[in-house]
Amino acid sequence: MDEYVILTVRGRSGEGEAAFKGRLTAFWTHVLRTRPDDYEGVYAEATRYGRDGDAVTRQYFVGVDALDAVLAELAAAAVDHAPADRDDLYSKYEATSPDWFQLDH
Repeated sequence: MDEYVILTVRGRSGEGEAAFKGRLTAFWTHVLRTRPDDYEGVYAEATRYGRDGDAVTRQYFVGVDALDAVLAELAAAAVDHAPADRDDLYSKYEATSPDWFQLDH
């Protein structure tokens, strides 16, 4: 069975949701084009944006096997994220509607 962690990415302090959404779209487009196998390890995206203080957040279900590659790409793109808890594992069956949207691959 595949195992996933929840990865929370954060916008810049004071960055609006629309601007953060644009940066995320550019980021995931880059990952899809340059690392398609790792992109397939991203199973689901939260249906809503969250908040962490004055920063917008978004959560993703990322496969354990793809996590290091996604974290490296986030660092290269200067997209901040919360530490990924590799001990808090989930199955894909826990990424259910209405809170999660499964990504088409």
